[in-house]
Amino acid sequence: MGFAMEYRRLGRAGLKLSALSFGSWVTFGNQVDLEQAKSMLALAYDHGVNFFDNAEVYAHGESERIMGRALKELNWPRDSYCVSSKAFFGAVPQPKPTQRGLSRKHLIEACHQALRRLQVEHLDLYFCHRPDDEVSLDEVVQTMDILVRQGKVLYWGTSEWGALEIQDAAEYAQKHSLIGPSMEQPQYHLLHRERVESEYAPLYRSLGLGTTTWSPLASGLLTGKYHDGHIPADSRLALPGYDWLKAPVLGGDVAARRILLDRLAAIAQGLGMSLPQLAIAWCLKNPQVSSVILGASKPEQLSHNLAAVDCVARLDGAAVNAIEGALIGL
Repeated sequence: MGFAMEYRRLGRAGLKLSALSFGSWVTFGNQVDLEQAKSMLALAYDHGVNFFDNAEVYAHGESERIMGRALKELNWPRDSYCVSSKAFFGAVPQPKPTQRGLSRKHLIEACHQALRRLQVEHLDLYFCHRPDDEVSLDEVVQTMDILVRQGKVLYWGTSEWGALEIQDAAEYAQKHSLIGPSMEQPQYHLLHRERVESEYAPLYRSLGLGTTTWSPLASGLLTGKYHDGHIPADSRLALPGYDWLKAPVLGGDVAARRILLDRLAAIAQGLGMSLPQLAIAWCLKNPQVSSVILGASKPEQLSHNLAAVDCVARLDGAAVNAIEGALIGL
């Protein structure tokens, strides 16, 4: 691949992340073993990726353990890459009340557990994986401030929080001279846009919010692999425990979905790229996106999708208008 990776600031924070990052949701511990993980982490790193995303809930902690062992064996300089974790859902199949949520107890213990699994001394990014209406906002912000001041976390943020919740957390932090949230990790792709493009719009200006977006390919829908409604045996929708993904990916009007995929595939072909590369490049076109998190179960898949960073320049005004036109009425 002859492209040069782009680096973007995490909102107003000083940290620069690779525009494309690599995450382990679904894959590590389910589809990817240690040797495969090492191969893909090395591939991503060699092509400029410096952010690797994880969470306590992914494969009940096994995803972090695999990533940790891989990072240890790859032995890169620790200051050359960033790693994240997220806390809320817990790392065990049936968490007890103290093993989930955003209480001070769970946030701190989940951080310590992630550090052990990932075999690192600090988390570069640490996310509150969902809002928790059973825990006061002051407890959450105070706890994250403690972790940052202890050096166990460098930047903290949220994932799938509402704009008002993020704003309230930032205002509380500012009022009490605490370290507030730097980033949000929302779902963002061609078919899921409202939150990133509209709801969060005031926060980019007022807070300098950064975003590390997930699911640029809509869990595989925007690859075309589910065009006819068939679920390939090696896809994430075929994995045990992921039946809940089938409805959002394959639900709705089947005929309309086929029309949309055909339209987008034709636009991609005309621009000299694949449908997945078009979908990823479209996400990167948004200047409010700090990093697009890629997931992959095979090196060739990851290699192909990483090349999307070289496709952004081809999405000129006419191409963007064509993509918007393809979405009309669907």
